[in-house]
Amino acid sequence: MTQVDSYGGGVVQIGSVVRDDAGLILTDQPDESAVLVGVEFDGAPGLLSLEDSLSELSLLAATAGLTVRGQLSQRLEHPNPATFIGSGKVEELVALVAETGVNVVIFDEELSPRQQRQLEKALGEQIKVLDRTALILDIFARHAKTREGAVQVELAQYEYRLPRLTRAWTHLARQAGGRAGGASGGVGVRGPGETQLEVDRREIGRRIAHLKRLLEDIRSHRERYREKRRQSATPVVAVVGYTNAGKSTFLNAISDAGVTVQDQLFATLDPTTRRVELAHGHAALFTDTVGFIQKLPTALVASFRATLEEINEADLLVHVVDISHPNADEQVAAVEEVLEELGAGEKPVITALNKADRLDRDDPAVQEELAQALQAYPNAVLMSALRGEGVAELLEAVASRLRQSMLPVRLLIPYANGELVSRFHEFGHVDTEEYTEKGTRMLGRLPVELAGQYRRYFE
Repeated sequence: MTQVDSYGGGVVQIGSVVRDDAGLILTDQPDESAVLVGVEFDGAPGLLSLEDSLSELSLLAATAGLTVRGQLSQRLEHPNPATFIGSGKVEELVALVAETGVNVVIFDEELSPRQQRQLEKALGEQIKVLDRTALILDIFARHAKTREGAVQVELAQYEYRLPRLTRAWTHLARQAGGRAGGASGGVGVRGPGETQLEVDRREIGRRIAHLKRLLEDIRSHRERYREKRRQSATPVVAVVGYTNAGKSTFLNAISDAGVTVQDQLFATLDPTTRRVELAHGHAALFTDTVGFIQKLPTALVASFRATLEEINEADLLVHVVDISHPNADEQVAAVEEVLEELGAGEKPVITALNKADRLDRDDPAVQEELAQALQAYPNAVLMSALRGEGVAELLEAVASRLRQSMLPVRLLIPYANGELVSRFHEFGHVDTEEYTEKGTRMLGRLPVELAGQYRRYFE
C-alpha cells in the first residue's frame, strides 16, 4: 500500500486503484466497448469537422480504456430536447448497440439530465450513456495523482453529477451490482463510491462545499507561493497547449523535470514547475499546465481554477503546438479560446511549433506550409522537443521576450549599495556599467517588480 496524499480521510493507492474515504475511486476496469454519437448543427459548426471531432472522441475513449466498435452521426438544426438526436436516429442507435454488443454509448456533446435519462430508457438498463464531459472527467480521475488534482477532479465530478442524481445513482447501482462507482463501476462512474449512493442531495451539497473550502485553501497556498516568487523577481513562463502537443516532453528537454510522457490525451494532469537557466546568467520558472481540448467542460475549467491561475500570473506563455497534426490550426484556436476565457488572452506568447521531426521537411509543400506557420503564429520557433532540435533557439526567444517586458532604466548606485548592483546583474539585463566617483552607473532593463527598490537611484 502506498500513501499518495491525504485530505479529509486520505487518498490511498493500492496497486492501480486509487480511492479516498469520500468515495473517489480510480481503478483498472473490465473491458468495455462503445459506440460513438456525433452531431453537427446547421449554421453552428464546431472548431473541428464532425469526422475529426469523432476521431478525437475515439482517442479519448481509448485513453479511458474503451474499445470503439462503431459510430453514428447526424446533422440537425438544433438538438432534440428529449433525446438530443432525432427519434429515428435513436432507433438506429438501439439497433447499432444490439448489433455490435457494446455496453457504452458516448455522445460528443454534453447531454442534459433529461436527455440522458430518456436515452437510458430507450437503450435499456445495461447500457451506460455518457457524454464527452463525463468521459473527460473519467480520464482526469485516472490521471490525478496529487492532493490538488484529486480534489479538483472530485469537485468537477460531483457538480456534473448532482443534477443527474434522480436516475444516475440507481442506474449506476444496477450496473455495478449494487456497488456503483466501486471497483467494477467502469468508465464514466469512477469517483463517488457505494457509500455515496446512500446519501441525498443535501449530503452531496455538503461534500461540494467541503471540496470548495479545500480548494480555497489550496488557492491561498498557491497565492502565497506566487507572492514569494514575485518578491524574488524570477520571471514565470507558463507552458500551454492542446493535450498531447508535447508540453511535458518540452519541459523535460529544458530541465530535469522527469515528467511522465505518454502518447495519449491528458497524460499529464498535475502541474510541474522547474527553474531553467537562460542566456546571460538569467533564469526563469517554467510551469507545465494541464492540456486543453475543444469543448473543454466548463465544470473542469471552474474546478481547476486554482491550477489555471498559474497562467494568469505568468510573465510569458509558451504555446506548444503539434505542427504535425492535421488539425493544428483548429487546436491553436481551441487553446486561444480557453486562454480568453481565463482572462489570459493578452499575455505575450512564444509559439513552439513542436514535433517537426514527424514532418518530411525535404518536401517543398511541407516547407511552404512551415514557412506560412512561422509567419502566422506569434514569435514562432520550429522545434522537436523529443530530439532537442530548436530548443536552444526557443529559450533564446523566451529570454529576448522577457527582456523586452522589463523596464528600461539608467541608474547611479552608491558603492555602499553593492548588493543592488549584484541584484541588477542577477535579475535584470545590463547594457553598460561604468564606475564613477559617486558610484556605479548602470544602463539596462529591470523587472517591473524590482524597479521600486531602485527608484531613488534613477537618473
